[in-house]
Amino acid sequence: MSTGTEENALSGGADSIRDEAPPAEPAATSRWAAVQPWLSLIVRVALAGILGYAGYTKVIVPALSVESVAAYELFGETLNQLIGYTLPLFELALALLLLAGLATRVTGIISALLMAVFIAGIASAWARGLTIDCGCFGTGGVVDADETTYALDIARDLGFMALGLFLAIWPRSRYSLDGALGLYSSSDEER
Repeated sequence: MSTGTEENALSGGADSIRDEAPPAEPAATSRWAAVQPWLSLIVRVALAGILGYAGYTKVIVPALSVESVAAYELFGETLNQLIGYTLPLFELALALLLLAGLATRVTGIISALLMAVFIAGIASAWARGLTIDCGCFGTGGVVDADETTYALDIARDLGFMALGLFLAIWPRSRYSLDGALGLYSSSDEER
């Protein structure tokens, strides 16, 4: 003969459910949830610094920025000037958004796409045998063949693209306007 407790346990009664402990959350998941916002903050500030520095070095001497764009031999004079004058302002705007932590996911995506455009431009110059400095940080234009660093420039921009993609996936970060305004979704908290 069985006791009432045994019958409840066998039949899945309420007493057996209360006695079971809820499944524990894996330690790795809870560690990631604690560390991720801080990592995103570091990535956000690093990418803001990179874009801010790149924009600043171009905006202080806009003629060099136009010359850098022209060296790629992809556009006409009017478009070279438009890109040369507006690109630094665009980079500075992205940097400010990242520093503030506003629209972090969108800004991360746009930053990653911008790096993809830069990589395509550098690869195009390399494939066409141009000997130019990429112009990424204020200098640019035609250089001697032994002064080109295309592979290094592409590798660096791939790293910067990875930072943007990181923020696109994990935009929630400490000290951000996104967080203060509640702009990230609950699914971002679970990633």
